Amino acid sequence: MIQDHSPGKNWAGNHTYRAEKLHRPSTIEQVREIVANAPGVRVLGSRHSFNDIADSLELITLEAMPADVVVNRAASTVSFNAALKYGELVETLSAEGVALHNLASLPHISVAGAVATATHGSGDTNGNLATAVAGLELVTSDGEIIEASRGESDFDGLVVGLGALGAVTRITLDVEPAYEVRQRVFEGLSWEALSEHFDEIISCGYGASVFTRWGETAEQVWVKSRVRDEPERVEGDLFGAVAAAVDRHPILGLDASSCTPQLGRPGLWSDRLPHFRMGFTPSSGEELQSEYLIPRRYAVEAIEVVRALADKIRPILQVCEIRAVAADRLWMSMNYGEDSVGIHFTWKPEQDAVEDMLAQLETALVPFEARPHWGKLFVADAAALAPLYERLPDFVRLVERLDPRGTFSNSWLKARVHGEA
Repeated sequence: MIQDHSPGKNWAGNHTYRAEKLHRPSTIEQVREIVANAPGVRVLGSRHSFNDIADSLELITLEAMPADVVVNRAASTVSFNAALKYGELVETLSAEGVALHNLASLPHISVAGAVATATHGSGDTNGNLATAVAGLELVTSDGEIIEASRGESDFDGLVVGLGALGAVTRITLDVEPAYEVRQRVFEGLSWEALSEHFDEIISCGYGASVFTRWGETAEQVWVKSRVRDEPERVEGDLFGAVAAAVDRHPILGLDASSCTPQLGRPGLWSDRLPHFRMGFTPSSGEELQSEYLIPRRYAVEAIEVVRALADKIRPILQVCEIRAVAADRLWMSMNYGEDSVGIHFTWKPEQDAVEDMLAQLETALVPFEARPHWGKLFVADAAALAPLYERLPDFVRLVERLDPRGTFSNSWLKARVHGEA
């Protein structure tokens, strides 16, 4: 078991981990020993969070543990070490001829981190990535191993656990037969068309994303469609937006070589559902991120409110993505009980200016019950967030039962969930 003393920074470089130790266990027994003896500990994933949700006195990385990917065809599941990144997991899935229901924009993120924060892909009938969880294994603060499966008591509270319940060491996901996807980009979408035809645009494919910089037009629509037996029906325009003749990057002007192929070229699900290729730097590489999930019934009104702040947003914005996510029953999911629309901001790496802007955005979005993405930048505290989560009291009781000595608590959890200073 190796122990480092310099966890370093997160992916964006805007947070330096305060942890004094970074443990690298290679067995589940070592994980149990570390957790049982640590005064405070959290599991560190791919570091693709933009706040201190994953920080603690001590950190654990599970990267040295065996991947141990097991596909169960009879149960239509795959189980594996929770440290795996989606881009690594799909290599085995592709070889086995099976697939996940969806992927996030970036295949570079760890599965456990995405699940714990209810991260999502795109598609108005697709639940976030945590909804694919059929089972999980976690080590609680006393070193006990708990295994839970969908349908069991408290399972819906365990899945989106915010790192507060224990060290998730193994995850089981639903799989289905492999499928192909094609994507096309449409350019020049007007705000009028988006407002008048929002539901049609956001549901026009298996997944659909509107990319905008809040200028004179809404700009791009990326449409991902599952390949069927019948030939593709090529549309010349999408409510006035014209099909792109070359591959595009979501951030206009950047090289599209890091993006997954477009122009309707069919390819394996794992090569089309993300926006970016695994072997390249995702997005722009130097950025901060925020996202707000809004009940779909408020989407058009909320977009108009954000547009009213456009002159203040644009100077510090790289690009914004708007996409839909289906409702679920996971207690701490941003999509609990509501079909949602996410408004995702990729900011320039200017933290003070971004946080000032977030305070204005969050105030403007209060009437629309906006839930911030747990792993990204936001300024709302527990008092503001508590009314948005019907099952929060149940989640707090679950935390108290599984972690009575507060081993997995940290300053982020106290400020955002428990309401402690």
